[in-house]
Amino acid sequence: MPVRPVPGMASVAAPQDGKLFAPAAARNSGAICDLLADAAPPRGRALELASGTGQHVAAYAARLPGLMWQPTEVDAARRASIQAYADEAELANILPPAMLDATAPGWGADHAGQDLIVLVNLLHLISAGEARTLIREAAAALAPGGRFVIYGPFMRGGELTSDGDRAFHASLAAHDPETGYKDDAEAAAWLQDAGLDLLRSVEMPANNLALVAERPAN
Repeated sequence: MPVRPVPGMASVAAPQDGKLFAPAAARNSGAICDLLADAAPPRGRALELASGTGQHVAAYAARLPGLMWQPTEVDAARRASIQAYADEAELANILPPAMLDATAPGWGADHAGQDLIVLVNLLHLISAGEARTLIREAAAALAPGGRFVIYGPFMRGGELTSDGDRAFHASLAAHDPETGYKDDAEAAAWLQDAGLDLLRSVEMPANNLALVAERPAN
């Protein structure tokens, strides 16, 4: 399946010293690390989907040293940026970035046994069908008792709840009508359909939301 183009409003700055810099990642890293410190298992294997620039995985690995982090990205320039951030961090718990299209079917079996999977700011950039495929594959990749954390902007009960969200959703839909904000209740149903239990929904800064799901141990 071809990679869906990333809209301009979701792009990052030009590379500098081999790294890309996303202002949003710099702003939300602390809050996401706080969430993961509370929701993630203390040790094991962690898979980050659509790792982007690499800013996040470097922060996660520093904050949660008991997890071995596998960043993934479909884009080669971003994989190079991820490696640059990992090299700079000098942490032993970041593996080399792997090529992975999280919207493609079949990858879950190739990455089975994960104790944690993290997805940040992607669902609104892909179609509903791609989102459902991603969630099914993530469920297949989780070990029993493993956690899946999804972070990003969502509709709440089918409604966009701020002027900024309404403008961003409209710009996404204008770029590609199949993309845009997903509804929190609909995403929860997709998680349930994939065999996962939604443990909690956490309101995050800047009107974002985090969904924490778990693959049942039995």
